[in-house]
Amino acid sequence: MTFVQSSSARLLELLSLLQTRPHWNAAELAERLGITERTVRRDVTRLRELGYPVVADAGRAGGYQLGRGGVLPPLLLTDDESVAVAIGLRVAASGGVAGYDEAAVAALAKLEQMLPAPLRERVLALNAATVLPRTAGPVVDPDVLLTIAQACRRSERIRFGYRDGAGNVSERRAEPYDLVNADRRWYLVARDLDRQDWRTFRLDRMSGPALTGHRFVRSEEPDAAAMVAHGVAVAPYRWQAEVVARATVAEVAAAISPTVGTVEEVGGEVVIHIGANEVDWLAGYLAGLPFDFEVRSPREARAAVRALGRRLQRSNPARRAGPGAPS
Repeated sequence: MTFVQSSSARLLELLSLLQTRPHWNAAELAERLGITERTVRRDVTRLRELGYPVVADAGRAGGYQLGRGGVLPPLLLTDDESVAVAIGLRVAASGGVAGYDEAAVAALAKLEQMLPAPLRERVLALNAATVLPRTAGPVVDPDVLLTIAQACRRSERIRFGYRDGAGNVSERRAEPYDLVNADRRWYLVARDLDRQDWRTFRLDRMSGPALTGHRFVRSEEPDAAAMVAHGVAVAPYRWQAEVVARATVAEVAAAISPTVGTVEEVGGEVVIHIGANEVDWLAGYLAGLPFDFEVRSPREARAAVRALGRRLQRSNPARRAGPGAPS
């Protein structure tokens, strides 16, 4: 009886692994499950007998994947994954993906009914304590979002139309790597095949994305979040400043929103990259930071900071009255 129970649990864990990514080889599954490759093959056969569409990949790497059709496998979630899904549905219910807010509310209600009592209490407490304001930001076509997500998961090249910030429309071919949600906008980080360089694309500016059927090998893993942060906070602007902060990375990151500037540690220094269309705005923003700093570049930004400092000194009544005057 103990063997039957452990075998059933192992079959469920095998199904869970097959749901997490498209391809697994026998050695990987054996290592994750703590069994032999022979047992993996036997368990795959058992799943097929139960009606689950597990297909063998005869390609270069070999292995298994969960096919379409047949008996639908159960959606297996850990406790933390269940809470994470509920949080995601809660965020989706606040808008941002066209036509999916009501569907998210319905799905969240169903999920709450299925959760065990302790988890349901955690989710309900979170919902009761959270207020998510609706904004008038750009709305993403759900078909575009789902197509891009599928392409990222399958490592499949895509083609699409794209309208840049100036309104210029072009046709693009790309190898999609990751989706990033920042400042209530969706971005795709991809390798642009025509420009042979990494690019970030806003999904609300994409049209007609299509899978090409051509797979690619993920030879590099860019820092997608950092690329999007730089593209949002620095790259679009006329003036791009480099500032050295006299504070820790944690202190600087707490003071600067990722949509305003990026923060990194370089050679023992904490460096801020920030963009703006007006150097006076840069000077005013930097003056409001709760730590000392040095503007490395451009020289126009340094001059604007010095000019602002002189103006603030002239505006100080106590300084104009001289030493010893009441403040």
